[in-house]
Amino acid sequence: MAFLSGLSAFPITPSDRDGRVDTTAVRKLIGRLCEARVDSIGLLGSTGTYMYLSREERRRALSAALEETDARAPVVVGVGALRTDEAVRLAQDAKALGAAAGLLAAVSYAPLNEDEVFEHFSTVARESKLPIVIYDNPGTTHFRFTTELLGRLSQVPGIVAIKNPTDKSDEIGGHLREQRAITPNGFSIGYSGDWNAAEAMICGADTWYSVLAGILPDICLRIVRAAQSGDAAEARRVDAALGPVWDLFKQFTSLRTVYAIADLLGVCQTEPPRPILPLTQSAKEKIAHCLSKLEQDLA
Repeated sequence: MAFLSGLSAFPITPSDRDGRVDTTAVRKLIGRLCEARVDSIGLLGSTGTYMYLSREERRRALSAALEETDARAPVVVGVGALRTDEAVRLAQDAKALGAAAGLLAAVSYAPLNEDEVFEHFSTVARESKLPIVIYDNPGTTHFRFTTELLGRLSQVPGIVAIKNPTDKSDEIGGHLREQRAITPNGFSIGYSGDWNAAEAMICGADTWYSVLAGILPDICLRIVRAAQSGDAAEARRVDAALGPVWDLFKQFTSLRTVYAIADLLGVCQTEPPRPILPLTQSAKEKIAHCLSKLEQDLA
């Protein structure tokens, strides 16, 4: 089995307007994920707004999360930074605190080429000794990992997995086969992009890196467990019920939507870091209606 598999749930990171993490709320979010028995937790991903937090606040968030998990679920933590030396230090922090792996994106201001990205990732893996998950997030970084670059990086000791974006669901199977062909046995290949993730899991992906699972883990686990057991029809049925949620993600972005869901469910009251603004009251009412209907549909 791959190092990472199943459902990896990515929660928000509640914080105040000064960027100080609400560790009580972090523990509450993580506790819900552990109770649901997700396969891993993705802390400080894009949904966890890692790029908006200082090194100290990232440490505080990770410490709180690890205390709450108490080894019930491995934690993969975002270690991305503009500078390689900063990413190394963040990865070293994560390893010292007990994270299972680091999630590393090709964050940049000046556009990076493939050799620069290769050196960046290789250096972080080598100098931190923390297992590294490649985070291919072109919508944010404007850099896309080619098959050739993935093949090179998958041979670097300590680089153990990739979190892929999804585009068209009917192309995932071919994309997955292409990556399997150039990566070592045991290298974990997973996908984000929640509205296409059911098809990715049905096609045989190792992991679903899920935004929605960070706040509604039980529903997402139903999709993953159905796909893992070979019940594609059930996985697609539950995924279809989530169609209105995926529409909200596309309309408002997944980040803003899950912040609103956390508030509506009473899990925590927090806002995304500025300059990102919370959703309007009318948008929240639309999300509340969607949640109510979803509960009825899946009852």
